[in-house]
Amino acid sequence: QVQLVESGGGLVQAGGSLRLSCAASGRTIRSYGMGWFRQAPGKAREAVARITWNGVTYYADSVKGRLTISRDNAKNTVYLQMNTLKPEDTGVYYCAAGDLSAGTFSYWGQGTQVTVSS
Repeated sequence: QVQLVESGGGLVQAGGSLRLSCAASGRTIRSYGMGWFRQAPGKAREAVARITWNGVTYYADSVKGRLTISRDNAKNTVYLQMNTLKPEDTGVYYCAAGDLSAGTFSYWGQGTQVTVSS
């Protein structure tokens, strides 16, 4: 079992930055693909960034050039650096661990709220 805990969310003005962290416990995430997802009010949850076990990254078109996913396996932690934030980035951000090639995520965190004011 992997437990995931997100942190770093908050309220920020448009154009600002936030850094989200996802701390894992229970077992190492070294062999897992990791992802950050977000769910805006009234919308379905969407993947915004993913990183393979060996560091290959993928991004949603809407966040390319502004969000950066990274991982520190020694700290069992995944990060999401969020720059040039927009009001449409508002939502609950979730961290997940799983198999990117299969497109399945078995473990999820509880989420952290990000609110971007205009």
